[in-house]
Amino acid sequence: MDLSESTFQLPTAASLTPAQRGIEAALLDFVAAHRHDPQAAVFVLEGDAGSGKSAVLAAVFAALQHRARTAGDPWFGMRNKLVVNHNEMLKVYWELAAKDPLLRKADFEKPTPLLNRLAKKGERADVVFVDEAQLLLSQPDPFNNFRGHNQVAALLRVAAVVVLVVDFAQVVKLKSRWTPTTLAQALAGHAVVRRRLRGQLRVQTPGVSAWINAFNQGQLRPLPRQGVRVFEDGQPLADWIAAQDRRVGLSRMLATTDFSFRVFGTKDWFVQAGTLQLPWDHINFTDRPWASRPETLHEVGSVYTIQGFDLNYAGVILGPSFGYDATADRVTVDPARFEDQTAFRRRADLPDDAAAKRAIVRNVANILMKRGRLGLGLFATDPALEARLLALDRAARGR
Repeated sequence: MDLSESTFQLPTAASLTPAQRGIEAALLDFVAAHRHDPQAAVFVLEGDAGSGKSAVLAAVFAALQHRARTAGDPWFGMRNKLVVNHNEMLKVYWELAAKDPLLRKADFEKPTPLLNRLAKKGERADVVFVDEAQLLLSQPDPFNNFRGHNQVAALLRVAAVVVLVVDFAQVVKLKSRWTPTTLAQALAGHAVVRRRLRGQLRVQTPGVSAWINAFNQGQLRPLPRQGVRVFEDGQPLADWIAAQDRRVGLSRMLATTDFSFRVFGTKDWFVQAGTLQLPWDHINFTDRPWASRPETLHEVGSVYTIQGFDLNYAGVILGPSFGYDATADRVTVDPARFEDQTAFRRRADLPDDAAAKRAIVRNVANILMKRGRLGLGLFATDPALEARLLALDRAARGR
């Protein structure tokens, strides 16, 4: 499968790194060792946003499907699936399938339909790959037709091998809240191998990923000399993104979910950032991922349209839930200002969910800020935070 044109960005030769090759070999060995086990075996791959997890997953899945569809191969006839609980990422996989004659669109789907279908038929898959496994439901969700305890446990009942690609810093809803502890509890009693991809393949400027990590822990470190720019208003940020899109393509405006919106209906809902006013991303009924459609240059993307997608440049608006404590010189988070209150729907097993809510808000910013391969532009709507970021920007530029 040619990954060079996919949004899981790789070097120009479209080759996996040595670390990724090592994961690929270990994963295929794991499948060979456990595909006939009566109890599900689990391969867990962790890594930061941009570490290359999805690229490995796509490459291994393609290799497995090629063998499963090659007569005479010992793995001919294997029944494998790749699931992801994210509409836009699913479209990326569909695009990859269209470029490979041995992949089919039906190989890729969301987890709930697969789980319900296998359970109803009493069937078992050989291998189920799960990208963005932190988006799997961790509680029942009857509204979305899932009535099991959690989707990890459900997968363990319908597959011989389960491959989970997970980043706990990308959990964005309480109903899909996973931690290392809760995942370990769900996997107890099963054969489990854990691997981690380190390094940063997406954010290419040294120091930028570390600065973002610190920011989302509340710390304001000196800005790297390159790779991050802070703008005095949302409009020049949008102008800069438009210029980068004309120059290299795949550049989009993004925002934390701090501005009013409704998922359904025909009314436009807007993001206001200083003098800038742009509509939120619209429901994407096409098969093309949101960021790959040219008209979305004039919209603002959210975590629901951009998670898992690589951009060249990202212009990120930090909304009112992000503030600044001048006494401590720290970034603050106020979940009460976060507009995506459905992400906070209360769950009985979290009697004190304040910390979990703050983590979700930070995770959203982490996801958005790590989309750009070549550069990140920032504007904060909170005046105090914006002033502090501008001071850091001036210091980095020697002004």
